[in-house]
Amino acid sequence: MFGSGVPAVLTLLPDTFTFAWLVAILFAVAWLLDSRGLAAGRSLAAGTWALFGLFWLTTVPYFAFEHQSYVESILALVGVPACMYAGYLLYNGRASLFTLTRAIAIMLFIYLPFETIPAFTLAGVAFPEPRRILIEVVATQTGMLIDLLGYAPERVASSEGYDAAYLWTLDDGHTYRIDIVLACTGLGSMAIFGGLVAAVEAPLRRKLRGLAVSVTLIYVLNILRTTFISVASGNQYMHWYPDLVLLMFGASDPYRVSFLISDRIMSQLLAVVALIGITFLVVRELPELVVILEDVLYLLTGEEHDLTEALDLPREPTNR
Repeated sequence: MFGSGVPAVLTLLPDTFTFAWLVAILFAVAWLLDSRGLAAGRSLAAGTWALFGLFWLTTVPYFAFEHQSYVESILALVGVPACMYAGYLLYNGRASLFTLTRAIAIMLFIYLPFETIPAFTLAGVAFPEPRRILIEVVATQTGMLIDLLGYAPERVASSEGYDAAYLWTLDDGHTYRIDIVLACTGLGSMAIFGGLVAAVEAPLRRKLRGLAVSVTLIYVLNILRTTFISVASGNQYMHWYPDLVLLMFGASDPYRVSFLISDRIMSQLLAVVALIGITFLVVRELPELVVILEDVLYLLTGEEHDLTEALDLPREPTNR
């Protein structure tokens, strides 16, 4: 993930996914130590939060220059001081942050296998990469919806060699390929809610309902998103202010304008709104999550918030 323009000190760090695995393991060890009543758990968790902030700092060049995403770049930048502050607060006695610490560890353990486990053969049986399975399933369902809308792009191999791309032919004869990649599967958002739900203490029945609500909504909305981006980009429906858009993203290909508007601007902003809405629905079913949400708001604002009262939740949280 490290590219040109990265400060020299960051190149001394492990590669992105090794770094993420390290953070996940250290958070899990801190969780185990704390559950056994050992004070070392708090110190380790606080130090790992600082590492997590450094991790987000290393992702900024990728999001800004390679992925060309303003939304993700800003979120990564915000994550740096927020993680450092979380470590400081946890070390100085804000014990509720251990719930968020557990959630982050679980999120990473859900997400990272899809990014890092390669194809392998076991007992003579070949198993594809987990990412390939998920990407091709999403590509297939995206293609089905595209067909229902009356379009017929050609399905071709993606840049990763998966059966997960659609080739659109424009009126001027130019062809434009839309790849489905792991970021297009909604896995990141599903991992977030999986971690949040698993981290809190609540009856299993309500946790499963909260998980079902979040994962189902994320998956359905994500298929709608990939279809929207594919159709808008493949047909150049959003070729608006091309010179301005290309300047904003440091791009030069005019055929990318519709993609940049539909994906990097519209879809990513709407995704933030959708996640807020899904969080509201899930917390109605699983009010124990307010402990985590209140901690996140405190990290961002420096002020305490009573979300139980503000959201008029039907039950009192049980994991305070």
